[in-house]
Amino acid sequence: MLELLEVSFSFLVKELPDGSFQLDIKEQTKAVIQNIKSILELSGATLNNLVDLTVFLKDMNDYNDFNEVYNQFFDAKTGPSRTTVAVKDLPSPKLLIEIKAVAVMPAYR
Repeated sequence: MLELLEVSFSFLVKELPDGSFQLDIKEQTKAVIQNIKSILELSGATLNNLVDLTVFLKDMNDYNDFNEVYNQFFDAKTGPSRTTVAVKDLPSPKLLIEIKAVAVMPAYR
């Protein structure tokens, strides 16, 4: 039996003392992928179990910086399939990225 795990995770930044927010696509991308990795590991899987990612970017001008971090985790030839789209808004103005991930889970023994 094939078991799938679907995860959607975003990363909230902390408010700075002056009330502003420092938004960094590289930091948010790394945090989101590390969160997905942690969730997968709790389920007995790894990033290698991912088969499909849908990436939602608030600004497509962030694509190159996002992709630079993404490529630290995934190989273009062997990694999961990926769709990257720009969206008008995400649930919080502090978010620059959200990733929906689908993994094939290893068989339980």
